[in-house]
Amino acid sequence: MPSLTRDQRAALDQALAAGPKLTALNKAFIEAGFELYLVGGSVRDALLGRLTTDLDYTTSARPDDIEALVRKATNAVWDVGRDFGTIACRITEADGSDWLVEITTFRADAYEADSRKPLVAFGDHLGGDLIRRDFTINAMALDVATGELLDPFKGADDLDAMLIRTPSAPEISFSDDPLRMMRAARFASQLGFRPTPEVVAAMKADAARIKIISAERVRDELIKLMLSDNPRAGLDLLVETGLADLVLPELPALQLERDEHNQHKDIYQHTLTVIEQAIELERQRGHAPDLINRLAALFHDIGKPRTRKFEPGGKVSFYHHDVVGAKMTRKRMQALHFSNDEIKAVSSLVELHLRFHGYGEGQWTDSAVRRYVRDAGDELERLHILTRADCTTRNQRKADNLRRVYEELEWRIDELGSQEELNALRPDLDGTQIMEILGIGEGREVGAAYKFLLERRIEDGPLGAEKAREALLAWWAERQQG
Repeated sequence: MPSLTRDQRAALDQALAAGPKLTALNKAFIEAGFELYLVGGSVRDALLGRLTTDLDYTTSARPDDIEALVRKATNAVWDVGRDFGTIACRITEADGSDWLVEITTFRADAYEADSRKPLVAFGDHLGGDLIRRDFTINAMALDVATGELLDPFKGADDLDAMLIRTPSAPEISFSDDPLRMMRAARFASQLGFRPTPEVVAAMKADAARIKIISAERVRDELIKLMLSDNPRAGLDLLVETGLADLVLPELPALQLERDEHNQHKDIYQHTLTVIEQAIELERQRGHAPDLINRLAALFHDIGKPRTRKFEPGGKVSFYHHDVVGAKMTRKRMQALHFSNDEIKAVSSLVELHLRFHGYGEGQWTDSAVRRYVRDAGDELERLHILTRADCTTRNQRKADNLRRVYEELEWRIDELGSQEELNALRPDLDGTQIMEILGIGEGREVGAAYKFLLERRIEDGPLGAEKAREALLAWWAERQQG
């Protein structure tokens, strides 16, 4: 048994004695003659002092036996993972605490050369299961019967050293399941651990094998990485090893060669800094980790490589990189199978992220502020965060000025919002009223009239029903004459 601190031993004991019902379920497996171990992330997190209510077990029992024993303890049972040997359930204790439990038969999975899914094979002993796990820090098992911590690959030592290492040779591990390379990057971000040189070398050598993994699984790992406290570490590892060239090629493409006059900043490093500043603004403004916000920061400048142009005098321009970047964002997120709502939100923010810069060049009218709010729609708060985070200049005077100008814009939005309900920016008359006033039925003319009144609302603010009616009739008369 590895050497543990008193706190670590207490944390493991607490995991075993989580509650009477869970303890009874554990006992049922032992009495039925099956081996049962708390395993993987559950053991790792317990040793790190961050055990959650999601518990993973591995067992010698086959799925039918697992389900039979679990159903004696709870009616909340899911068998959707049966083909992979997993039965899941919810255990609710008398004190109201809920434990989400997954129990999986010893596994011996591997990928074929051209397969996107693992070949499922059940193992006969714990050692064969542990050596096939992704990293040593996830290859520890806690014997439910004895309380002994089994750590054949010194995962506890790697926890202390904050290392990412594989139980078997990394080239074998990554060949068996190429998604593990993405997980290495995710753990670098989530845990702050560093991969060993052997792991990095294997990731570089086997990067192309990530192509056999489904887009959904790659996306899910990227999401976990981006929602961590430190996405920079994982993104850097993806770029360093060449994995990003295959799953997120727009990111390494930001590593443009610097022009001889150094007329533009390092776009790749700028992007990582924007992500960090967006995360800090999330916290300052009281938001939970926000995937849309962070993806917008990740993608906001991906249009620059395609739009870079060297101007006379050595200047560098990136005209329309916002529009180009929005199209590229949609394409990449579609390839990774993000939802339509997520794609729409992120690409909209990328397209809008430069809009503010016109504000500092001259006083915006109230109508311009209204248009800014209207175009941002539900993404206004995220646009505030992205725009503020996009300032990475080291020129303190310039940074202070940008911050002051944006604070002024937010103040004006708040002021107009309190007066005019900007969050619900609509014409003074709705579609039914338009049809009644003009004496027409449903059709394109109603949409055109609605658009006209919305433009008047943006330009002039609230008109009131009577003035809106007069404006509508004048517009209609002119339209009929035309």
